[in-house]
Amino acid sequence: MITESAEPTAKKTTLTTESPAPTSSGGIFGTLLALLRRHKEFKRFTKFAIVGALGFVIDAGTVNGLLTLGWLENVMLRLPFGLPEITEIGIVGAIGFTCAVTSNFLWNRFWTYPDSRTKPVAGQLVTFFFVNIVGLIIRIPVLEGLNRPLARLIEAVLPFLGAEKAARLGVNAALVTAVLIVMFWNFFVNRYWTYNDVE
Repeated sequence: MITESAEPTAKKTTLTTESPAPTSSGGIFGTLLALLRRHKEFKRFTKFAIVGALGFVIDAGTVNGLLTLGWLENVMLRLPFGLPEITEIGIVGAIGFTCAVTSNFLWNRFWTYPDSRTKPVAGQLVTFFFVNIVGLIIRIPVLEGLNRPLARLIEAVLPFLGAEKAARLGVNAALVTAVLIVMFWNFFVNRYWTYNDVE
């Protein structure tokens, strides 16, 4: 009897020691992800990315809306010092960018960094816009430089779309590329300058 009662206990003990194994099935990657989820900066970056995604919808909607309306089709801005002129793509990109930055500032101020209230909102807005203007300076050459090559590539790979649709997809592909590049610039500079009053 003693042997029989000890045996189930041993089995229970064996089962108990083996049961934690499935929780560590993610290995190093799972552990790292769990640590990142608890980290403040990771949470902030996630919120910043969500705000950025909303900004992208506003940005892309504005860009595509203005291109569809064609109000700026023949407008070009000539820059000083022999810099290349800015065409309709760059202009509508700048307008979309400004709309998105306004939205992003409000969401980041009140949701991503709600504890950033020691700085006056006007000063913070100026800093945020300055950082984003540098982002715009990065963005316009990416848009201007990539939209035509990407359109040609899309037209070559998907000839059934036609030149006009390929051109529009080229603009959007260039826009996505520019947004991704500028997102990292904006997050790190804003975090350590605009919102440097948060812990």
